[in-house]
Amino acid sequence: MNALAATSRNFKQAAKLLGLDSKLEKSLLIPFREIKVECTIPKDDGTLASYVGFRVQHDNARGPMKGGIRYHHEVDPDEVNALAQLMTWKTAVANIPYGGAKGGIGCSPGDLSISELERLTRVFTQKIHDLIGIHTDIPAPDMGTNSQTMAWILDEYSKFHGYSPAVVTGKPVDLGGSLGRDAATGRGVLFATEALLAEHDKGIAGQRFIIQGFGNVGSWAAQLINEAGGKVIAISDVTGAVKNVNGLDIAQLVKHSAENRGIKGFNGGDAIDPNSLLTEECDVLIPAALGGILSKKGVLILPDILANSGRVTVSYFEWVQNIQGFMWDEEKVNAELRTYMTRAFGDVKEMCRSHNCDLRMGAFTLGVNRVARATVLRGWEA
Repeated sequence: MNALAATSRNFKQAAKLLGLDSKLEKSLLIPFREIKVECTIPKDDGTLASYVGFRVQHDNARGPMKGGIRYHHEVDPDEVNALAQLMTWKTAVANIPYGGAKGGIGCSPGDLSISELERLTRVFTQKIHDLIGIHTDIPAPDMGTNSQTMAWILDEYSKFHGYSPAVVTGKPVDLGGSLGRDAATGRGVLFATEALLAEHDKGIAGQRFIIQGFGNVGSWAAQLINEAGGKVIAISDVTGAVKNVNGLDIAQLVKHSAENRGIKGFNGGDAIDPNSLLTEECDVLIPAALGGILSKKGVLILPDILANSGRVTVSYFEWVQNIQGFMWDEEKVNAELRTYMTRAFGDVKEMCRSHNCDLRMGAFTLGVNRVARATVLRGWEA
């Protein structure tokens, strides 16, 4: 099942649980605007190359639309559409005043030089600058893009509209980016897991964790769980997997991974088959990949639209800081993130109780309900 079909299925199930009017349901599913632009740039060798850029702006009932821009050779309208829709429900679950959007350019960033990437980013920004904005649609980094990409978008956008740091989030700190954003998704995972464990009178300390993936999210989650007293017993990435029942030395693993471009060859544990990682015994598995398999086994799953909402929440804090022209220290960012993540978990649990559903459907029901209420209150039928 592709991403759009899976997201739409969850939405329809939530709409049914909420008893949404069929016209309203259809209205919530259809994107507000879909943008497709041609981006032609001179390559370093003087030849011209053309790329197709997309931006799907899904819904703005609860505030300006928000979502990443990815550079990947498989970027297609269906996937961008599904991810934009998912952002609408995710921002609503986190209860931040945004709608959802997503964008991308069909390219292989690894095959482009830095100057080619800059030219491509600036041409894309020129084509969409009048359709994004501080109170309209706020892009962020995603797969294949980073804080440098956002710096180029900010600079190009500012040529048309004046200096506008709040037009993108995930910027370098020197250009108004927020402290604490690098670790935000991993820290959000920690806070959401804490909230879930607290429901069962448990804490992070003493629990055995397995983490699938050791990129930005996985490595930060591992470090923060380790600091909180959790025992990370196995980790995998694209290069391999390693296990130590007594707990891995995360600081050494981070160092090894940075020096060797992956965890393969780490001598602080036993190498295991990455495919067996999901079946190893543990208390908490991050992330809950292969959700269908896990739910059939009766495993309690913390849904992704709640668990990974740390980054968009800190993006919201960045936007707030830019608009106020007043930056926060990292302690305040992390404290606010804990408040938002814990409250969102409580709100999801409340929906689970009132609609007698699991956490995944509770999260979707919460998100869809908030967007539907905002849509009706704004007078969508007028």
